[in-house]
Amino acid sequence: MQTVGPTCKRITPSQAPSDCRNARHLFERKSRMLLNAETQYQIEQFFYAEAALLDAHRHEEWLDLFTDDCRYWMPVRQATLAKQSENEFSKPDEIAFFNEDKTSLGYRVKKIESPYAWGESPRPRTRHMCSNIRVLSVDGDEMTTECAFVFYRTQVEADVDWFVGRREDVLRRVGDSFKIVKRSLFLDQTIIYAKNMNQFF
Repeated sequence: MQTVGPTCKRITPSQAPSDCRNARHLFERKSRMLLNAETQYQIEQFFYAEAALLDAHRHEEWLDLFTDDCRYWMPVRQATLAKQSENEFSKPDEIAFFNEDKTSLGYRVKKIESPYAWGESPRPRTRHMCSNIRVLSVDGDEMTTECAFVFYRTQVEADVDWFVGRREDVLRRVGDSFKIVKRSLFLDQTIIYAKNMNQFF
């Protein structure tokens, strides 16, 4: 008896018709794009939630967002000639506005929450804003991000401070969220007119 109809034959991906291979590559590319878009969204929501904690003066909860081995660093900026731009910021082993670990951050949190912190009474009203959030690199479960930040603070009747700059964060994936491993803050201004820098950025 003669068999009627097509016979089945196993083919390799390289032997598949070009339109099938193109469809598969398009699917894989879209899957990567969706994954990247989801990660971007998670990072943005993490930073927005962090800003809300600071503006609500929930400093202990904010501190919990950092890993135990974290580093919090804000170098000093100076005006330099264009050819000396590499010396614009102080180096990690030089003077800095902040060069802290989680222990020293914890001390500052306790101080700012103390009823004897007269400089914080009445409490300042703050707004922490970040934008232009980008992922610069990924290394295993850690990723380096960059954003632009604006920090507004007003106290009593006439005290108003603005801090503007660029921020780099190293985030570590922990469960379905992140922890901050390292924060580097690069202010745009070279002279600080604020009476103090008690707040967190």
